[in-house]
Amino acid sequence: MKKITILGNPGAGKSTLAKIIGEILNIPVYHMDSIFWKPGWEPIDKEGLLQKHDEILTQKEWVIDGNYSVTLPKRLEDADTIIFLNYSTIRCLYGITRRRFQYRNKTRPDIGKDCPERLNLEFIRWTKNYNKNNAPKMYERLSILQGKDIHIFKNRRQLNTFLEALKQTN
Repeated sequence: MKKITILGNPGAGKSTLAKIIGEILNIPVYHMDSIFWKPGWEPIDKEGLLQKHDEILTQKEWVIDGNYSVTLPKRLEDADTIIFLNYSTIRCLYGITRRRFQYRNKTRPDIGKDCPERLNLEFIRWTKNYNKNNAPKMYERLSILQGKDIHIFKNRRQLNTFLEALKQTN
């Protein structure tokens, strides 16, 4: 496990997991949200996003969390390990709501500078519809990959078992 990508629904805990794995394996962690969002929730242009993303991929080791479909083909190709957090919709809606209260009027450490936490109807809908609209496409993408260590977790218990084993081997 040297090049790890973490995918899943908003609120599933991708960024938290990336930090934990980065600490266990002593590998640098990158959050796609912090690359994509410039101050004041201003998105970076596609070319800038791809350039920054591809610079990270040239490193010997990395953990990258986030979906961002424009970056996904190259990241999946370069990753040796892929983790997909495919949690229930209710769990993820709870996650984004809890995060909104936890970081009220603050910027999360895994997002762009000066982007105070927000929760709007569009984001709630995206999260609510992820398992119906996006998860099947992710399964399809993952099913055609070869030579990758792919982990799909449906709940925190499965993930915690994996993390305990990872701690034991490192």
